[in-house]
Amino acid sequence: MANIATLDDVYDEGILIQRILKRKNHTVHPFTEEEDFLSFIKKERMDLAILDIKLKKLSGIEVLEEAKKISPAIKVIMLTGYPTIETAQKCLQLGADEYLVKPIDIHELEEKVENVLGRNQSE
Repeated sequence: MANIATLDDVYDEGILIQRILKRKNHTVHPFTEEEDFLSFIKKERMDLAILDIKLKKLSGIEVLEEAKKISPAIKVIMLTGYPTIETAQKCLQLGADEYLVKPIDIHELEEKVENVLGRNQSE
């Protein structure tokens, strides 16, 4: 299925996403460091990135901008525990495909991932 990279400052969040999506036969690579994530997507083709907005050094919005420069075709779902309309709009303007609020709802995550990846196949 899909090759997915996640970036969250909380290691357990990335592992949770990995466990959920592995059941759907996706390969998930969890990261907690912005530099490691960006280096990885430079080397490996990813179908989807799942980015937390609140990170250690950069914001998820800054990582989104960089990820789109590295791989313009990459699909992106933004995650946040602190949702605002302004942040959601900014993410969508910069090319995010979806926006997901924490705590993660398993069914919502699965549905949004399938919707975003489905757009990939129909384009």
